[in-house]
Amino acid sequence: MQGRRDGGVALYVRECFHATEIVTGDNKVESLWVKIRGRADKADILVGVCYRPPNQDEETDEVFYKQLAQAARSPALVLMGDFNFPDICWEYSTAQKKQSRRFLECIEDSFLMQQVREPTRGAAPLDLLFASREGLVGDVKVGGCLGQSDHEMVDFSILGGAWRGNSKTATLDFWRVDFELFKRLVGGVPWHSVLASKGVQDGWLLFKKEVLREREQVVPLSCKMSQEEEDWRR
Repeated sequence: MQGRRDGGVALYVRECFHATEIVTGDNKVESLWVKIRGRADKADILVGVCYRPPNQDEETDEVFYKQLAQAARSPALVLMGDFNFPDICWEYSTAQKKQSRRFLECIEDSFLMQQVREPTRGAAPLDLLFASREGLVGDVKVGGCLGQSDHEMVDFSILGGAWRGNSKTATLDFWRVDFELFKRLVGGVPWHSVLASKGVQDGWLLFKKEVLREREQVVPLSCKMSQEEEDWRR
């Protein structure tokens, strides 16, 4: 970004892939979005890279979250970058600071899954990798530094995109919920000890994460045919 000595993002794509940059029209956020054409019967993959400075203000954060909400409409999304949220605990989806909690909220609203499990700078996982669905990325490895950087590299593979064209979209079928099993699973969590040291916001995020995890076990899915999602608007 102009006027700064550090930061910035770049994305290199092999010539054998057909890639198109998505122009957002906003230079407040250090982000780059590229749509890579899917092969054969696979849909396009949207790849985003972002650098968020440690002192970035809330207003600029919200500009990025608007970009993310638009990008999340893609059937296959991979997002990576240095987001500088060292206080986030990804195991329990909790955070100490307001801006960090807002980031977690937007990630959950976009149904993204964080793939980095190891620290990338010191003891903190500052460099993150998100995928919009299971099986989209794999072989995630952390280790080694590039040049004079004090960040560990994150190596991974993009394994494939979603199916192109008409596809079956899985939706939750609440008519066939096993409510008894749901009550047993939720009731089996030692909530008193789990929430004892949590504040209101962290406690709510932890409770929501656990309920959503139990929901996956008791709410069956039904598939409906839908048209391919619209391309992300420029």
